[in-house]
Amino acid sequence: MNKADDSTVLVVEDESFVRMIAADMLEESGFRVLEAPDASVALELLKQHQIAVVFTDINMPGPIDGLELARIVTETCPQVKVIVTSGKQWLGPEDLPDHSVFLPKPYRAAQLTQLIEEQTGDAD
Repeated sequence: MNKADDSTVLVVEDESFVRMIAADMLEESGFRVLEAPDASVALELLKQHQIAVVFTDINMPGPIDGLELARIVTETCPQVKVIVTSGKQWLGPEDLPDHSVFLPKPYRAAQLTQLIEEQTGDAD
């Protein structure tokens, strides 16, 4: 199955190099990827595209950080899965909005891909 048919991933990361690497990892695994440098752009993309998973960093510039973005997404788009990442803080399930998960940085491509597949139901 081509994951791009039903599994578009929105990567939200303010550091362009990190965002590019994550996007490349996911594209190489067959996902369709959209990119956003901050939560405001991410929210606009969510209105314009059918997105299966939002993969967001916590620390970002602007009035909405990654955790607040995760809360907004889970409240307004409950069908969209959310994966939160950070290299500066570690979160447990109690720190996250319902139905979202945490992936600490640094992560490997296989970890990210497996987690997204689990979230979208594509895992074997």
